[in-house]
Amino acid sequence: MLVAAAASPAQQPKPKATPTPPVSEQDQASIKIPIRRVRLPITVVDKKGHLVPGLIQSDFLIFEDKIPQLIETFSDDLGQSESLYVAVLMDTSPSTAGKLKFEQESAMNFIQTVVRPRRDRVLFATFDHEISLRQDFTDKLDLLDRAVFGVKKTGSQTALFDAIWQFCDEKLRSVSGRRVLVVITDGEDTYSRANLRDAIDIAQRTETTIFAISTKAGFLGTVPGVEAGQIKDQKDRDLVTLADETGGVAFFTGDMLSLERSFSKISKELRAQYLVTYKPVNDRYDGSFRRIEVKLAESRGDLKVRTKHGYKAIADSVRP
Repeated sequence: MLVAAAASPAQQPKPKATPTPPVSEQDQASIKIPIRRVRLPITVVDKKGHLVPGLIQSDFLIFEDKIPQLIETFSDDLGQSESLYVAVLMDTSPSTAGKLKFEQESAMNFIQTVVRPRRDRVLFATFDHEISLRQDFTDKLDLLDRAVFGVKKTGSQTALFDAIWQFCDEKLRSVSGRRVLVVITDGEDTYSRANLRDAIDIAQRTETTIFAISTKAGFLGTVPGVEAGQIKDQKDRDLVTLADETGGVAFFTGDMLSLERSFSKISKELRAQYLVTYKPVNDRYDGSFRRIEVKLAESRGDLKVRTKHGYKAIADSVRP
């Protein structure tokens, strides 16, 4: 169960948007829903990080808690068949003030490349000491443009984990299609009631892939002691863990060009994923964590498979 951390004086008052606690054991006993399938968006890359197309269902082996699982459905044409729902969350804490305009331009360029009219939807939100939905899911670029460039002010804190929880739980849970959350931030969480594990848990349970873009190095040059592309401290490691355990990637940008490249890589990856579904052999909702491992049938050391690391077996309601 989610426990609110003791707030320092600087954190008062509490943020308006707070995470919804996980379903309690008592609630689980009263919820009766069919056993749902586990959906795994899977990315395969080679040693140079290039996306690997052309694999087929028999190339993949799925394990849950080391037990082989039977693949029920497989798709390799997600660029054509699956609708995409992307929540773009942008940090508007004080330290982003000098970077805001370029972050907006880069985010909008990404949105324009990823949205296919009448098929994909993008949501845009900001987070600081408050969490603000600027534009709900839409495929209308004019509305998204207005929302992105309508951000003028920054807040006083950073409620990163609360923002992830809120949008996974309240928005991404209920959509039908692939669920992706892109976070643009330059600092550590300073204001959330939720913590890193809470954010990972809700993303895994709502089958949401998280991509994190850190802009802490700035765009006018390298911050002393920080090099673009290198993980230096705990907040960096938190972003890596957040992305890695949900099947995404964390990027650390040091200049304008690298930020644009990060967005470009995410856009390309979303068009080149494989999608596997399976019905878990262990169909009990006992609250335990189920670890997922995906391997290639013919072991190839030159290829890396990336997907979420697992999920908590709670009777959750998520649209297929």
